[in-house]
Formats: sequence, C-alpha cells, structure tokens
Amino acid sequence: MGIKTYNPYTPSRRHMTGSDFSEITKTTPEKSLLASKKKNAGRNSQGKITVRHKGGGNRQKYRIIDFKRFKDGIPATVKAIEYDPNRSANIALICYADGLKSYIIAPEGLKVGMTVMNGPEAEARTGNCLPLENVPIGALVHNIELHPGKGGQMVRSAGNSAQLMAKEGKYATLRLPSGEMRMVPINCRATIGVVGNGEHSLINIGKAGRKRHMGIRPTVRGSVMNPNDHPHGGGEGRAPIGRPGPCTPWGKPALGLKTRKKNKQSNKYIIRRRDGRQLSK
Repeated sequence: MGIKTYNPYTPSRRHMTGSDFSEITKTTPEKSLLASKKKNAGRNSQGKITVRHKGGGNRQKYRIIDFKRFKDGIPATVKAIEYDPNRSANIALICYADGLKSYIIAPEGLKVGMTVMNGPEAEARTGNCLPLENVPIGALVHNIELHPGKGGQMVRSAGNSAQLMAKEGKYATLRLPSGEMRMVPINCRATIGVVGNGEHSLINIGKAGRKRHMGIRPTVRGSVMNPNDHPHGGGEGRAPIGRPGPCTPWGKPALGLKTRKKNKQSNKYIIRRRDGRQLSK
C-alpha cells in the first residue's frame, strides 16, 4: 500500500499524507462479523476519567477478528482485503470450504483468491496458522499466542513481525519487534508472515482536526500551566520544570520510570530485555 500526498490548497494540507488504499478490495464490511462499539471517552464505570485525551471521534463498528484460528484442516479462500478503523493493520475476509466466514489480520503479500490453512498439518507459508513446533527456525511470524488456545496476543500491528530463533524442549524462543528475546510454549500458535500495511507509520496526520476524528482530544503541556494545575507549571517565561525529573499532573514520576514489577511471574520467560540487558535467572 502506498502513501499519497495532497495539493496544498490550505496550510494544513501541505505536509499531510494518507494511505492510497490500493490493497483494499472491498469497502463495506461483512455485516455478520460486526459488533457495536460503545464510547466511554476514557471514563470508567464510575464516570471518572481514567485515560485522558479520549473522546469524540467518528462513529465506528468493531470487526470481530479470529485471533484463535482453530478451524483446522479446512482450507479457506481470501475473499477481500478490508480497512479496519480499530487497528493499524488491514484485515482479510476469508471463507472456509464449509461456508463459514471470518476476519483475520492481513499479512503482507496476501491477495484475493489465495488459500490459507490452520493447524499442525498446514504448510509454512504466508497467512497459514500453525503451532510454533511446526514453524521452521528463522521464519517471520505474527499474531502469536502466549498461552495455548487463548488466541494471538503479540505482534498484531501494521508492519510488525517476530522471528523464531530456536526451539528447545517445551519452549520456542522468539525475537520480538522491540528486540526482546522471549520464550513461548512451543504448542502456541502463530501466523506465518509480516503484518501488512507497513507504510502506516509514515503517514503525516497534518492537522489537529484529523486527530479529533480519531477520537483523540488535545494534550496540553504541563510547563504552560499554572502551579496549581501541574507540577511543571508556573515561573516567569519558559521556566524549567524545577524538579529532579518529569512528573504527571498528580506528582508521580513520568517519562522513563520503570513500572514493571520486579517479581512479575512472566519474567522467567524473558531471555533478553528490549534494552539489551540480560535477565538473571
């Protein structure tokens, strides 16, 4: 999929870019695979804002994606490549030989008319989903399970892939897009290939209104606030933050503070962290 530019008939259009949607073959979603999507504008069940800068945005429907891919041994034909407003990747509508339709994340190179398969007997080629024990070492995979049968949780955004580095005993070692080396149970499933729509990260939003269409409200810097509104606020002119490090509006450390629990249960599966640090066993 390519990137398109616009004629600069307004200042905001000058640097704006967007996707040309050349891979998209169907513009209307499959009605049987849609679900309603309620907006909470970042509020919890008490009505309190727990995630800031959310609200508004265009009305959307949720596309029900098959992350589990447990319909084994039945070939499925790719009917269409569609846009999904809920994720950076495109999705593919597939129809199994028995008539069942479902959505999957569309990998790079998947075209309409191609056939995909699930299960241990599936061939290790783009779009097929199989256990890691049947994936050849060095292959690029995405939509990876962390627990057998739970469905893919890792490596699902546009342009991403993980590489299978080794298989030993009950675990397979994967190199994730962040650089982290992690062990995953060898009977967990993954889909072969790289997630498509890799140019997504190159899109320049161009104007504030386009962010509002996405449901993202404005973010105001703490340094331009008053002292009663933010720890960074106050001072004459452009003053420094006046603290050892950056803080949230509530005075908690931000930007760089490690928040992962030191004794987290899954630490034993991480061989090397994304910063290159080896974890002690």
